[in-house]
Amino acid sequence: MISRLVFQPLLISLVTLLTSQGLSSAKEWSVPVAGNTFRTQPEPGGRSMRRGGSLRLRDTSEVHSVYFHVDDAQTIELGLKGSASDHPATILATVEETKLSCDLQPGSAKTYPLGEIQIENAGYVRVDLQLAPAAGGNPSESAQITDLVVTSADANLQLDYVQTNDGNMFYWGRRGPSVHLSYRLPRGTDLTYAYSEIMVPVGEDQMGTYFMANGFGEGYFGMQVNSPTERKVLFSIWSPFRTDNPNEIPDEDRVETLAKGDGVIAKDFGNEGSGGQSFFVYPWEAGKTYRFLTEVKPDGDGYTLYTSWFGDKAKNEWRLVATFRRPKTDKHLTGFHSFLENFSAEQGHLQRSAHYGNQWVCDVNGKWHEITRAKFTGDNTARGRHRLDYAGGSQDEHFFLKNCGFFSETVDLDQTFERKSTAGQQPEINWDQLPR
Repeated sequence: MISRLVFQPLLISLVTLLTSQGLSSAKEWSVPVAGNTFRTQPEPGGRSMRRGGSLRLRDTSEVHSVYFHVDDAQTIELGLKGSASDHPATILATVEETKLSCDLQPGSAKTYPLGEIQIENAGYVRVDLQLAPAAGGNPSESAQITDLVVTSADANLQLDYVQTNDGNMFYWGRRGPSVHLSYRLPRGTDLTYAYSEIMVPVGEDQMGTYFMANGFGEGYFGMQVNSPTERKVLFSIWSPFRTDNPNEIPDEDRVETLAKGDGVIAKDFGNEGSGGQSFFVYPWEAGKTYRFLTEVKPDGDGYTLYTSWFGDKAKNEWRLVATFRRPKTDKHLTGFHSFLENFSAEQGHLQRSAHYGNQWVCDVNGKWHEITRAKFTGDNTARGRHRLDYAGGSQDEHFFLKNCGFFSETVDLDQTFERKSTAGQQPEINWDQLPR
């Protein structure tokens, strides 16, 4: 038997040895694939997530990419938690030029080591996972993966990723962070009109993106990419009755459509608040500038009228979208802002951006005021560090917003940016000729 006097020095020596080897400071993270993984080949999209949140690999042509963010250069160990279906399955992992692999066995999910990688810079790390072809020309097996396991000898290393599904965060995290520009408005005057322009750079018009130009206290107006072949202009007003189900709105709280332009569809909407929505299909193009005009005017009877117009700036055109009447509302324009949003969870790994420029507001006396300052903010996905791939700022005569794509150059939220004046581009609008 070892006496207490002998055992205590032995224990101290063992702890000292482990510490000197860096083992006592090792830290491990389990990155759930359900909130951090996207199919990136053969084309973006696809649905390979099982109901329980595991990733099913059964097609050797598919690549699924897992993303996480590190705050420092580091050497880390990678592993996969999962299992094979009926027979052992080999999973290939690629991180830039480093190629790793492991063999998953049937049965309960276990963690299998992949190997070591060297991260050269702080930022996002992409790990590509692919099912290896079976040996001997046999059909490939399938495998289920629940987590990418990351281990570092440095306990001070910080990893950021979507950690849990609390608040449906796997869905919101895959959609990516939304970012906004809140414009500095003139004080002491009632405002009637909001005017702004958007140009989407070529290649930044990803499917599932809403480029919102004119946001205000009771609604929003912008353009979006709905599919590879369809694009829309969208204008919506929330009901004063708060619900996600439009069928629950009492008649006295319903938003009424008073007018709509040619080809415009107007109807109720829900699932993100409820109210009146209008839209029309329009083949807007990246690289071109489009202009947006919104009128907010109380009618004196306890209602407020909202009208929006859209047009190609180069064509000097205006198209009526719709006029809505919102009950229990008596106010002028407030809360003028813009935002950039991805509404497709399958496309959240693709970068999108836009230039927001030439913002103006017009007061009730017909005087235009130029807007050159904006505060940059983000949603809960950004503020909670679930995703850090967001940016905003000013470049010459326009502001810009950028999100998704897992780029590493994050811009701090809650900054105020200022663009150069575009006083020579003050809107010249013949109010009598606007379609109504």
